[in-house]
Amino acid sequence: MNIRALKNKTKTYLAGDWSGDKAAIDKLHEWNEGNRWSLHFIDVHNLTQSRDNSNNCNIKASLRMRMGISKTFVLIIGEHTKSLRSGACYLCKWYRENSCLLRHSVDNRSYVDYECDMAIKENAKIVILYNSIIVDRNKCPEMLRNKGIHKPMKKFNFNTWNVEWDYQTVKSAIND
Repeated sequence: MNIRALKNKTKTYLAGDWSGDKAAIDKLHEWNEGNRWSLHFIDVHNLTQSRDNSNNCNIKASLRMRMGISKTFVLIIGEHTKSLRSGACYLCKWYRENSCLLRHSVDNRSYVDYECDMAIKENAKIVILYNSIIVDRNKCPEMLRNKGIHKPMKKFNFNTWNVEWDYQTVKSAIND
């Protein structure tokens, strides 16, 4: 990759289980958009959107373009992240008998696995945030298990006996 391309990589790429870990993703956006927080990033997904009716190949092409301009890759790990299958070709309406009717190459990686592989390929800063008070690398996709920064998004407050979001840990993981 040339120096010019590196200079243009300024965005942050958020990935995760957008249904199961929506609260964690929403919390990152809240911290990013709020005036009282000092966490600031440009979410690459706000630049372009894929249509829900797009085929998996078109969505993956859009994800690849977004990763190409991203400096930091943030993956939210929840209970089901590792087992997500959405994005695999065999789930596409154009998939028949181990081939694509649109003549695209077959890629049975989920969107999350695809995004993780792209983050490695693009040499992005990798931040793994667990939607939990602990880091459990067994829940992380294998290709990132020993890469990047792994931090919990939550902490236990012994004064109130409640689990709460851990802004400082998340901020330092993303900004360092």
